[in-house]
Amino acid sequence: MQIDLTQIVVALIGLLATVFTVFVVPYLNQKLDEGKRKKIAFWTKLAVEAAEKIFKEQGMGITKKRYVKSFLESKGFKLDETEIDIAIESAVLEMQNAISGS
Repeated sequence: MQIDLTQIVVALIGLLATVFTVFVVPYLNQKLDEGKRKKIAFWTKLAVEAAEKIFKEQGMGITKKRYVKSFLESKGFKLDETEIDIAIESAVLEMQNAISGS
């Protein structure tokens, strides 16, 4: 008597593919996104600090924002205006907290 394992192997491959798709792929995507967010936060903070030092005059907010956006694009990040605003505000808040000691 010979047992045909083909159907069992095919079923196991299907099960493993489903588990991989449902659990592993989203986990990897989350980790990659998290890494990208950290890189964006790092480069944004650096660009905001540089813009603050380069453009010291009052009323230079738009120029500073253009500088930060250009800098991020030079690093390969393509962000929309909302994402740029959020990244800049986060970096500025972090800088203010560091200055105030909070």
